[in-house]
Amino acid sequence: MPSLLDLRRRIRAVKSTQQITKAMKMISASKLRRAQDRVIGARPYARQMERVLNSVASRVDPLLHPLLTEHEDPESKALLIVVTADKGLCGGFNTNIIKAASAYIAGTRATGVELGLVGRKGRDFFKRRGFPVAFEEIGVFQRVKYGDAKRIADAAIEAFVSGRVSKVAVIYNEFKSVMQQRVTTEPLLPIPKSAVAGAQADVSAVVDYIYEPEPAEILGGLLPKHIEIQIYRALLESAAAEHAARMTAMDAATKNSSELIDGLTLYMNKVRQAAITREIIEVVSGAQAL
Repeated sequence: MPSLLDLRRRIRAVKSTQQITKAMKMISASKLRRAQDRVIGARPYARQMERVLNSVASRVDPLLHPLLTEHEDPESKALLIVVTADKGLCGGFNTNIIKAASAYIAGTRATGVELGLVGRKGRDFFKRRGFPVAFEEIGVFQRVKYGDAKRIADAAIEAFVSGRVSKVAVIYNEFKSVMQQRVTTEPLLPIPKSAVAGAQADVSAVVDYIYEPEPAEILGGLLPKHIEIQIYRALLESAAAEHAARMTAMDAATKNSSELIDGLTLYMNKVRQAAITREIIEVVSGAQAL
């Protein structure tokens, strides 16, 4: 049976931990609001960019731009951009991404996968296990900037255009709500045919536009911008999802610590009561002996 001193020390330690979890919850809640506003602001732009891309791509030959061309080389690898957090203490946020990325790697083992690692947790996990790493980005989520997304997109486009990889995909946590984040795997390169094919099927039903300069020239500037926008949105989604997951995890930890403190306090009172009862019995027994 632990002594009263040990129980008091443990209660103080749990209370100190509870203060930390409360502070982390409040910090994540304040950051979540700003991150959520940025995600909500970026989503319509990304969707409109995709619609514009579909409209222009439906009027040109897909073979005119390398980002629309599928690679036929069966030996080419795939590039998977894995977006995790730089920090832990956010529940299953990082674990779910790593599991999904591992499943993707296992499914493409025949051709091989190169990894683009965004976030310290994913970097540490995959580099320790010897996976080939094309590039890594650490410290992005302190303040997500468009320049970070452009740098990642440039590396992915260079790997695809050079023929080193045959396809590029990104895996990240999509922000659904404070309580829910969904692991999402999106193909980036080549530009998914569903987008272009859908626009080509509906081209007769939409208004035809007069383009200046030519659609092919517009496409050359639009496609790289499209990849940058999609990666930027994925980073914003992941940042918001991380804050939501950490806030939820710290809220649960705070509640659990309260329950633990109550249980330890009750047990400490029982131990103290038992000690007092024992001392009373000793006193009574001594008086009777006299």
